[in-house]
Amino acid sequence: MCEALLDIRHVYRSFAAGEEQLIVLNDVNLTIERGEMVAIVGASGSGKSTLMNILGCLDQPSDGQYFINGQDTSKMDSDQLARLRREYFGFIFQRYHLLGDLTAMGNVEVPAIYAGYDKKSRQERASALLQRLGLDDRMDHKPNQLSGGQQQRVSVARALINGGDVILADEPTGALDSKSGTEMMQLLQELHQVGHTIIIVTHDKKVAQYADRIIEIKDGEILSDTVTKETAIELNGDKGPQHTSRNTLTSSKRLFDGFWEALKMALLAMSNHRLRTFLTMLGIIIGIASVVSVVALGNGSQQAILKNIQSMGTNTIDIMPGTGFGDRRSGRIRTLTDQDAAALKNLSIIDSVTPYISTSVTLRYSSQAVTATVQGVGPEYFRVRGYELAYGQFWDDESVSDIAQEAVIDNNTLKSIFPDENPLGKVIFAGNLPVRIIGVTKAKESAFGNSDSLNIWLPYTTVSSRMLGQHYLNRITVRVDEKTPSEAGEQAIISLLKMRHGTQDFFTINTDTIQQNIQKTTQTMTLLISAIAVISLIVGGIGVMNIMLVSVTERTREIGVRMAVGARQGDILRQFLIEAILVCLCGGALGIAVAYLVGIIIAVSGSSFTMVYSTTSIVSAFVCSTLIGVLFGYLPARNAAQLNPIDALARE
Repeated sequence: MCEALLDIRHVYRSFAAGEEQLIVLNDVNLTIERGEMVAIVGASGSGKSTLMNILGCLDQPSDGQYFINGQDTSKMDSDQLARLRREYFGFIFQRYHLLGDLTAMGNVEVPAIYAGYDKKSRQERASALLQRLGLDDRMDHKPNQLSGGQQQRVSVARALINGGDVILADEPTGALDSKSGTEMMQLLQELHQVGHTIIIVTHDKKVAQYADRIIEIKDGEILSDTVTKETAIELNGDKGPQHTSRNTLTSSKRLFDGFWEALKMALLAMSNHRLRTFLTMLGIIIGIASVVSVVALGNGSQQAILKNIQSMGTNTIDIMPGTGFGDRRSGRIRTLTDQDAAALKNLSIIDSVTPYISTSVTLRYSSQAVTATVQGVGPEYFRVRGYELAYGQFWDDESVSDIAQEAVIDNNTLKSIFPDENPLGKVIFAGNLPVRIIGVTKAKESAFGNSDSLNIWLPYTTVSSRMLGQHYLNRITVRVDEKTPSEAGEQAIISLLKMRHGTQDFFTINTDTIQQNIQKTTQTMTLLISAIAVISLIVGGIGVMNIMLVSVTERTREIGVRMAVGARQGDILRQFLIEAILVCLCGGALGIAVAYLVGIIIAVSGSSFTMVYSTTSIVSAFVCSTLIGVLFGYLPARNAAQLNPIDALARE
């Protein structure tokens, strides 16, 4: 003898009511054979809906056993129960429970998606069912564009998409007018005739008369179980309805298809709730924009500072008398000489070297008089400091030997004294010393001090003997060969000069060290400010979590419907997690766009700030937004996945 399709044995169902237990089903025993059309009737609160929920694996007994085709459901986990809902049951709810974001076709397809059928076969099956039910011109309409009878027919098609061996109809005519109600019952009879097992839950005895068997329930107990007429199908001989053949996807393709459908549903949910989605993104947008902008501003500031440092000369070392800038005796130390510079020039690691001596004088030309700094330097000074000629020429070693009164002026001096004439060959007075101008340098920002200062360069021998009468140097500047590490070059210079002087009565200033310190400082500041910006990202992530929790609450019934038609916990978890990640990724992309917009505004406004965008910070921003989506979206997604199907369906 074949096992019953559905077999309930000594089932109890109770719910907590304060400190007591409310018994809704009390020692219920029931078998339903394949192909029967059964009506479960009873007044409100009799337990009929609870019995239907247990039959459809939407709820589980508090005690007792329930077998489906010989399978004990008490030993099954949530995913195995979801498989039974997909394979055996089709639900027709009184309130239809269609997903408002989907069309009629989309609603019918949902159970087939969770069953793993390929797109083509499920669309063909859904289309055929809707045409069969007279909805061929309503396939692309959403539930709010359909009448009550049409929505109920869509729910019937959804119940049949996976075969629907057992159709569970909860008050199928309760929300319909009399004509639509009659049509619905005739449709259920037709489904019964082709082999579907029909279970109707109703309080209307006229509806129950359509069934071949009526089970009356009261106070959680079965009062009567009456066969009213012969079943049109031989119960133990028929194998149920004939299923349309469909192609099932492989496990890998099923995973991809499930992911793709979840992605489409997430995009659809975001599109239908644009304001909520944008407000959710706002915290992420602000956080990502802050991080990218701060890093870009830090990089721009660092490059600007380093550019100014490099204007002093690349890989240069200054040698000055004394032990440091605070040494008050440095003015009395006169041991730095041009012979020291010549000795340094002989080191293989030295690219170029220049003596340096300076004074401030009044420059006079015609009726004009301006204050300028006269710098006595060697011919290699301009290479050491990175100056380039605008026009004219530099002097050479012969000019130094001849104590020539030849001058090179900078662009500021040119604009001050010779705004409208060519200065080359002109004679000006540096104090009381007449000098002839032989060259003009290109404009160059100063690393420190006022960039508008006026500078004139003469051979250091000329300044030393003809202007100051001193034979010692204020400074020697050395440019180390690019292949030599700056620190190694500095140590070689110190060793040589200590040997020449017999003591270390000088100190060095290494621009490379300054550059490295500035880099470290700016990087530290950028990191600090970025850390502050990351806090806003975390706040944004908490906002995502809060909104997703609200979203789960708002969409609880949708979750219940999806579980009722066969969605696993993993399917629900994936959908909400993908939605959270999408929100964060879109927020990240908009945040980066805002950061670039800030850069454009700064550039257009003529600000001195420069933003240099870092690919690393942009990639990190995307990774960060994805992680926020995963971390802060997981809790709401898990809560959604762990909802009890019947509790979710009952939520208003």
